[in-house]
Amino acid sequence: MSPTPKQARQHRRKAVPTDRTKNVTSWRIEASWDHRPDAPVVIRTSDKKRARRKVTELSDKGAYVIFQEHEGWDRWRTLREVDGAALLAERAAEQQLAAAGHSPTPRAYRPDAEDRHRTWLAWMDARAESGRRAAEQAAREQAEQDARRRRLAVEAHRDARALMSPPAIVRPENRQRARHITGAQR
Repeated sequence: MSPTPKQARQHRRKAVPTDRTKNVTSWRIEASWDHRPDAPVVIRTSDKKRARRKVTELSDKGAYVIFQEHEGWDRWRTLREVDGAALLAERAAEQQLAAAGHSPTPRAYRPDAEDRHRTWLAWMDARAESGRRAAEQAAREQAEQDARRRRLAVEAHRDARALMSPPAIVRPENRQRARHITGAQR
């Protein structure tokens, strides 16, 4: 347990600008399992290597692990959270896929937040599906552009005769006047 602020602020003969907070080089690991959420495992250690080793050990056992660093005055900062159950499910899915004859997971594969529950094969299927949808949309837009181009060509061919003849002369009495002009400007 860290000393209280009152205990830590004793008189010092020299003002040394260093952090005198006790127990700042401490690490804490909290692990819990879905089947027993009321009995979490809490490990406190000053050895960072041991703490990291415990994080991997507990996550390999299927625990949800929170790795924290001590900031002083019993305040902890979360450095990493590991979902061991999801990692185990991912490994089991990879083994099933390998047994079925599929290629291994690509090294660059990092599941997003919305597809953490999926295997990489489902990720590849989703990517292929979105690519297929994009190709269908592009083909649809190309067909619409081609139809519009053909329609404009038909209209140009149909109206070419009328466009080649000079405009008809409109006699002054048949000329339409703008109705929005005020009386003073007529």
